[in-house]
Amino acid sequence: MGAFDTLRIAGSGLGMHQTWLDMLGHNLANVNTARRTDQPAFQAQMLIAESQAGGGVRVDGVALSDPEGRLVHDPTHPLADEEGYVRMSELDLASQMSQLIMAQRGYQASVQVTKHAQESYGAALQIGRG
Repeated sequence: MGAFDTLRIAGSGLGMHQTWLDMLGHNLANVNTARRTDQPAFQAQMLIAESQAGGGVRVDGVALSDPEGRLVHDPTHPLADEEGYVRMSELDLASQMSQLIMAQRGYQASVQVTKHAQESYGAALQIGRG
């Protein structure tokens, strides 16, 4: 492993976790999005990550949840059909919140690795100067 591989690997983790956090934020903002029954439900975004051969991770793509969603009986909703149904996403708030915590912790860990690697490289440079 080269001298700056730690920074490269931690940087890839930062980027992946930031993308994951952005997707989760988008999902959480739309957790209660209702649509007419003749429209597709809100489709949650799910990150597809891939490990890289030399270490690190990259975003490989985005998967979308089922557009079928679920029908909810809410006759007072302005988008309700004549039978009183609206189409909601299959998003599970508890799952999204759990993933949010994991993404935040992963981001924090990548920040700490970057910080410690920078400090170690700085100390090595000081030894070389001394």
